Order: sequence, then structure tokens, then C-alpha cells
Amino acid sequence: MDILSLDPSKFIDLNAMAITFLFLVGFIGGLVSGFIGSGGAFVLTPGMMSLGVPGTVAVASNMCHKFPKALVGAIKRFRYGQVDVKMGLIMAASAGIGVQIGIKIQQVILAMWGSAGSDLYVSTSFVLVLVLVGGYVMKDAIKCARCGGEEETTALAKRLQKIELWPMINFPRSGLRISLWFTLPVGFATGMLAATIAVGGFIGVPGMIYVLGVPGLMASATELVIAFAMGLGGSINWAMHGMVDIRLVLIILGGSLLGVQLGAIGTTYVKPHMIKMVMATIMLIVAVSRGLAMPTYLTKLGLMNVGPEMLDLMNKVSFASMCLALLVGSGIILGSMWIGRRTQLAEAA
Repeated sequence: MDILSLDPSKFIDLNAMAITFLFLVGFIGGLVSGFIGSGGAFVLTPGMMSLGVPGTVAVASNMCHKFPKALVGAIKRFRYGQVDVKMGLIMAASAGIGVQIGIKIQQVILAMWGSAGSDLYVSTSFVLVLVLVGGYVMKDAIKCARCGGEEETTALAKRLQKIELWPMINFPRSGLRISLWFTLPVGFATGMLAATIAVGGFIGVPGMIYVLGVPGLMASATELVIAFAMGLGGSINWAMHGMVDIRLVLIILGGSLLGVQLGAIGTTYVKPHMIKMVMATIMLIVAVSRGLAMPTYLTKLGLMNVGPEMLDLMNKVSFASMCLALLVGSGIILGSMWIGRRTQLAEAA
């Protein structure tokens, strides 16, 4: 694709209902982002695609809105002492490389198979990552809740921290010491995924928790630093290829900036396992939504033959599942905040 080329067919018409929906999606995405540090893109990208936005434009626009929102969230949580800036900057360096490679892959797929191929690639990536990571995080959250909500460093993280592979780096804020070579793959994978589906937190947050041994609260906050760096670099690249819809960016950013601050405040009232529970719940519901949308793209590519009535039904159920994910996620977060706040007030009294 030529630099700075614009294809009007890639930009949807916006009406009042679409604008309202996008603003609400942005708000809930920001709420989730501030709470779990994932950038909230796993509701934003599918949310835009459910309105007919091409996958590449949804990913690019989502990434563009991400870095100012992530900056706001990172500053907010830094004030709560939850951000490991050193960890964030080191991982952001390798994540930046992953972003650029991921964008190149997206461009190749778009050139070879068109918008339907790109949409299928994004949706397939969503389903695979959401099911695998979401299932594991849910299992760990349930285990953590049963043991009283106290986090334990995984056996893998303990083994890696014992390996003396130069250069070893101390992360006082996270309370660990580990080789640089173990942080780089996590950062790179985070960037690759961010360029694919506009969210690297699926890899970044679990990677920091389960591979490096960073506490859950610290990992979710530090991911915002990485998201800022990835979003800035990726946005410039996508914009140079005419894939950023600034209208979508501004609408979802408006909602996100409100939600991200509320979500960040929510982390001060809940136990770490609740962050994992919210993350996993939304992941698994969104996986269903994207899975139901895949037959449409397969049919467009001639790889599946499904009748228009069935496709229409599946798309409606997909959209309904997306809305359910938004409601469930925001409900759990706000409910946890309410319960946590009441508990704190009761203890103070």
C-alpha cells in the first residue's frame, strides 16, 4: 500500500447511534484499561468491527487512541505507586520492534487477500489468544481466590529468576531480579500482538505475571507504559499508510479518557485476583463474539458456504455477545469498586 494513500471505502458512515455506541465502547474500554492495564482493545477493536469497520482500520484507529489514554492511566497509577517504570521502558523497547513487524504482516495479508482476509486474520488471532490466555488467567484467578486472594510467584518465574544470564537487571519496584533476555521476548510478543489486534496486554500482563514474576497489580499498571510507547510508534506507521480513521479515534478517546481514570481508581479497592477475574471473563465472552463473526469472512473468501440468513443471525448474535462483554466487564469492575469501598469504610469505622 502506498504511503499516505487514502481509500474512502475503508471509512464507514457514522450516524448518531454509531457515535453513541462507539463512545460507550470507548468508556468501557477505558474502564477496563485503567483496571487491568490491557489497553481495553479487546473490546474496542471488535466493537468497531461489529459496526463494519475493516479490521486494519479498527486496529490502526484503536492503536492511535491508545497512547494518550495509556499515558493518562499510567500517570494515574504511578501516583498510586503501582508502576514499574524501569520494567515498562525496557519492555517497550522490544515491543516497539514487534509492533513494526506485526504491521508489515498485516499489510502483506491485506495486499494478498483484501479486507476479508485481514478481518479473518484479526478475528482468528482474537479467538486463539482470548481462549488460550483467558482460560489460563481464569483458572489462576479462581485458584488465587480460593487461597484467600494472595498471589504466589509461579514456578516458571522462580526458575527464570534463578538463572544468572548476563545482563541481570534489578527491578526494585516489582521486587525481582531477572535476566534482560527473559524480558525481551515478552515485550516483543506484546508488540506483535498489539499490531495484530491492537492489544498487547493479553501477552504483556500475563507474561509479566507468569513468566517474569511481577505482581498482578504492578503488571497491569506497567503495561500502560508499554502501551503508550507501542501506541505512539504504531500510530505513526499506520497513519502513514492511510489506515487511521481520526473520527473513530476521537470518539472512543473521549469515552476512554473518562473510563480509564475511574478504572485506575478501582484498582485501589480490589484484591489482585479480581483483576485477573475481570480480564479472563471479558476475554472469553469476546472470543465467542469474534468466533461468530468468522463465518462471514470465510464466506467472502470462498472458503465456506453459509446462507445470508444464517450469516445475518450469527452477526447479530456476535454483536449481542460484544454488548454482553461490555456490560459484564463494567458491571464486575464497578461492583468490585462499590464492595471494596464499602469494606474500607466499614473497617475505618
